[in-house]
Amino acid sequence: MNRLLIITTVPSTLCSFLLPFAAHFRSQGWQVDAMACGVSTSPECQQGFDRVWEVEWSRNPLDPRNLLAAPGVIREIVTREKYDIVHVHTPVAAFVTRYALKDLRDRLKVKIIYTAHGFHFYQGGNPLKNATFINLEKLAGNWTDYLVTINHEDKVATLQYKLVSPGHSRYMPGIGVDLKYYNRHAVPEPAVIKVRQDLGISVDTHLLLSVAEFTPRKHHVDAIEAFARLDRSDVHLALAGSGPLMEKMRQLALELGVADRIHFLGDRSDIPVLMRAATANILVSAQEGLPRCVLESLALETPCIGTKIRGTQDLLEGGCGLLVDLGDVDGLAAAMTWMLDRPEEAANMSKLGYERMSTYDLEAIIKLHEQLYGEALGVRL
Repeated sequence: MNRLLIITTVPSTLCSFLLPFAAHFRSQGWQVDAMACGVSTSPECQQGFDRVWEVEWSRNPLDPRNLLAAPGVIREIVTREKYDIVHVHTPVAAFVTRYALKDLRDRLKVKIIYTAHGFHFYQGGNPLKNATFINLEKLAGNWTDYLVTINHEDKVATLQYKLVSPGHSRYMPGIGVDLKYYNRHAVPEPAVIKVRQDLGISVDTHLLLSVAEFTPRKHHVDAIEAFARLDRSDVHLALAGSGPLMEKMRQLALELGVADRIHFLGDRSDIPVLMRAATANILVSAQEGLPRCVLESLALETPCIGTKIRGTQDLLEGGCGLLVDLGDVDGLAAAMTWMLDRPEEAANMSKLGYERMSTYDLEAIIKLHEQLYGEALGVRL
């Protein structure tokens, strides 16, 4: 039996992205376990994996506690359970795991795979931070069998900075989107009507949507200020997600006089319905790997506006969406207006985006993982 351990910093990453991979390889007779901080409190993870292991670390990449308790726990479990592959996701978990296993890889004959969901360094980032994280990734590259990147900027950076040797670098177009679930024909029209009714929006009122955690890098300030500049009563803005800046954004909406047309939805489980109810989806963040909400929007044929950053550009360039400069509130307001006033052109744009989605299909990404795991184990899966 092949044994696979999937490690992330927090269980939400497992639930959001990796349960389908666990289900697939378990169906093939693999033992698939998971490790994260707080994973034992997640019913989805307990059901989706054979076993789950707790590890204590912080999402703050510079927190020195990450290198105290966690490495010993990782070494103990990997040594005892004799995993064939340890596949780690997200930067903190990736560095700590590779550090923990650096002297055990050869003896245990375990292959270490790291999928970078967006490096902590990126074009336009703080130069000092970028230099720090580049050097950390170069150091950890010495303890890595395969480094997987999911956007073109990170793919180029891996080679440019020689994070691993070329033979140990792999590119995959994302972590997969389920095109059967995120499909406009799978969303019942009555559900779309009900969402708009619940929001108090009439049939002739436009709805702009943003699905993003309320953190500084998501730049909700820009979206709210751009919306206020539209000065149109026939448009509402819905913000799905939660986070530490939500109350501050509520206050901003009040100050700008648009609180009656902005809906703070919190965390939602009906994203496909919301996206089908929307005229356009908006993501104006400063840093992404390959944004899931943009993938979902394109899969559902909902036009999308994004910033000219890593990952988002991969998805929207070439006429598949509108791209604006980060922080350009006037440009964002103009893009919103374009989406509202040119429905036919926006619909054509969404069709182009949908045609691009076959590259990012979950089933195709799972097959790429099969190929990579087979190569790592020296077998054909």
